[in-house]
Amino acid sequence: MNKLDSALLNILIKDARASYADIARQLGISRAHARTRVQGLVTSGVIEQFSAVVNPEKLGKVISLFIDLKVAPTQLETVSQELADCQEVVSLYIMSDLQSLHIHTLTDSFESFDAFARRRIFNRPEVLSVDCKMLMSRVKHRRGGPRL
Repeated sequence: MNKLDSALLNILIKDARASYADIARQLGISRAHARTRVQGLVTSGVIEQFSAVVNPEKLGKVISLFIDLKVAPTQLETVSQELADCQEVVSLYIMSDLQSLHIHTLTDSFESFDAFARRRIFNRPEVLSVDCKMLMSRVKHRRGGPRL
């Protein structure tokens, strides 16, 4: 990665639909060179995909909750995969202690979150503890940033 690649990525982070001509104009390079650099970043895995950023509120998903679960270590993979397959779960991370899951859910109401929690989390003997917090406001998000 060089300065040109970084500048190119910043353009694509702001607008993944930017044309090669637009990128070339902004960077002062030829359209062919812009295309070659983008293709190189895709081939090397720096750019994984070009995608739309969807506003969940426009889809009625207004309840954003973060759940921290402690799970019996022997069941961590099973529980994490079962929860990852749920439509309410938008992101799920296995944490470094190898017994904790950090989960972000989006639902349309508290009632639908409650139904999800009762169906998928509560009354599971492998779930040792649950801590749940609702998002109040978003200060910064990683749209197009590094996958952490």
